[in-house]
Amino acid sequence: MSNRQSLAHTAWDCVYHVVWIPKYRRKVLYGQRRREIVEIMKTLVDRMGGVEIVQGSACVDHVHVCLRIPPKYAVAGVAGKLKGRSSIILHSERPEWRATTGRDRALRARGCYVSTVGLDEAVVRRYVRNQENASRFGGQ
Repeated sequence: MSNRQSLAHTAWDCVYHVVWIPKYRRKVLYGQRRREIVEIMKTLVDRMGGVEIVQGSACVDHVHVCLRIPPKYAVAGVAGKLKGRSSIILHSERPEWRATTGRDRALRARGCYVSTVGLDEAVVRRYVRNQENASRFGGQ
């Protein structure tokens, strides 16, 4: 474990692959909005003590991120905070985007996908990094 972290009585290296989509899988994460969501997520992660973005990618209709999360935090809680706060911040800064995301300000769908990244972390990181290229050629 080369990236081992430690708390008071715990040594850990917990990396999770988290994916979420905009509500109704709308293709709304493009251009300036994509850059803004990346900066917002970096800011939010910096505020959470111990959470770290290992790799991330914002595609047109979904967001991939590899997070290193201490065992004292629930993965669902961290993912929920990132999804919810980023949506609130985007809508407060850009009220004109309400037309594309709906009146309820829901930029993201209710659930998300989470998997642990064990010894195959390099493979998952490469997958996340190449998501944009894959969706450009193979997706719609």
